[in-house]
Amino acid sequence: MKTLYDATLNQTAIVKSIEYSCALRRRFLDLGLISETEITPIFSSVLGDPRAYLVRGSVIAIRAEDAKKILIF
Repeated sequence: MKTLYDATLNQTAIVKSIEYSCALRRRFLDLGLISETEITPIFSSVLGDPRAYLVRGSVIAIRAEDAKKILIF
């Protein structure tokens, strides 16, 4: 399975599922990160973590350890 962490900059992906079962999963859902949502990594910090992602017209930062739990198409 490919994860959001594997996506390259400016490569649009589609969220398949989120492999969390805690409050962070709820937070991602509240931010609009649900199945079939397009997400694009648009910026990476100097050290590569976190990355900025474009989701539904908003930019959010997601840490590498969290991006590894988000499966994409």
